[in-house]
Amino acid sequence: MAEQSILSDDDFLLEDDIFSESAFSKPDNRKVKKNNNFFQQLPVQVTLELASAEMSLGELNRMGEGDVIALDRMVGEPLDIRVNGALLGRGKVVEVAGRYGVRLLEIESITLDGTSNE
Repeated sequence: MAEQSILSDDDFLLEDDIFSESAFSKPDNRKVKKNNNFFQQLPVQVTLELASAEMSLGELNRMGEGDVIALDRMVGEPLDIRVNGALLGRGKVVEVAGRYGVRLLEIESITLDGTSNE
């Protein structure tokens, strides 16, 4: 049969100096430049929102070819630019080498969770 050792209370006591102030490191106040290359590669969904309209399902069901839905924006008003659903800013549609593009007119002050800083 293997020998069993019995531990005493002294085996579990901690040294008093581990709780002294010198045992804890102080935070480094220097700013460390973080490598954000990982975040630069994350894909996001950019959406341009021209305008919107609210209507009942019944109204939508009665619509047919040629019907017009009145939208909540005036002609020439800037489009909303959304990134993953959060408002990034506003812009206008432009043509770039025969393709659609958007020119940024204003950028919202937002945080990563989509809330405004204002």
